[in-house]
Amino acid sequence: MGRRIKPYEHIVQYYETDRMKITHHSNYIRFMEEARGDWMEQLGFGYKKMEDEGIISPVVSVSCEYKKTTTYMDKIQISVNVLNLTPIKLTVSYVMRKDDVVVCKGESSHCFLNEKGRPIRLDRQFPEFYAILEEELDQ
Repeated sequence: MGRRIKPYEHIVQYYETDRMKITHHSNYIRFMEEARGDWMEQLGFGYKKMEDEGIISPVVSVSCEYKKTTTYMDKIQISVNVLNLTPIKLTVSYVMRKDDVVVCKGESSHCFLNEKGRPIRLDRQFPEFYAILEEELDQ
């Protein structure tokens, strides 16, 4: 059974908007990064803990599908879920909502590397975290 993960909330800042007064599209990628960091902390394996264990997880790919615009001071709730998991790669999905209306959907894929930049198998190097990600996959 997975954990009860709270959606991450981001309040759109003025500097994140463009001349048309809507959130600039590039910011949604940053919102995904913020939400993923918060999600990992809630799972008990934030970036600092992973790095202390000698593991880094760079982004391999990222995509966004924009549905509705947002503007200054809008509150965006971002749900993060495991979409796909192998011992060497994690794909995460994001659903961003404002007032229960989907404004953006995204995905990011990540690999796992040791401090020397060599690929590792997460199930062998960090089995506790891998098991938690497997639980999240079943959600």
